[in-house]
Amino acid sequence: MAPILDLKQDGEEGRGEDVKTLSVNKVALWRPGFEPGLSSALSPARLCGTEMTHSLVCPETVSRVSSVLNRNTRQFGKKHLFDQDEETCWNSDQGPSQWVILEFPQRICVSQLQIQFQGGFSSRQGRLEGSQGSEALSKIVDFYPEDNNSLQTFPVPSAEVDRLKVTFEDATDFFGRVVIYHLRVLGEKKV
Repeated sequence: MAPILDLKQDGEEGRGEDVKTLSVNKVALWRPGFEPGLSSALSPARLCGTEMTHSLVCPETVSRVSSVLNRNTRQFGKKHLFDQDEETCWNSDQGPSQWVILEFPQRICVSQLQIQFQGGFSSRQGRLEGSQGSEALSKIVDFYPEDNNSLQTFPVPSAEVDRLKVTFEDATDFFGRVVIYHLRVLGEKKV
């Protein structure tokens, strides 16, 4: 593994005093020692191991989104989040916040979230929540995307869940629309 040379600390305003990010070639890393609050459902006793990570979204994963631009699911629907096609995307309608819910067919251990926005239609702040079974969603981590077209990777404190909600707040678009070409959840499936 090559050494990381370009490590810089971002101190952008409006991101909260308890969260600072480190940027390495467009990858956001949490500051060492940062301990996000975990609910009892996501307590350290239920944290995952450090196995290799794989894409966890599969054909059996049920997804829902907050909205679709002009209700045109054929051109802008949720299926385009996961189709690996560079020419397609999910395009939300306008609103104060947008979200994606994923229900997995089995328990998973999440370790990373990858998102590729369309520049100008991204979010300044995101929140990842998760739950097991019928439990209420609990916050796992807040993340702070950049407004660009790059695939961005956000480390997630390992959490064992079977349902995730990704919420996009403070959209860069005046009308609150969000455009995402790729959404990937990385980690391990539990047996």
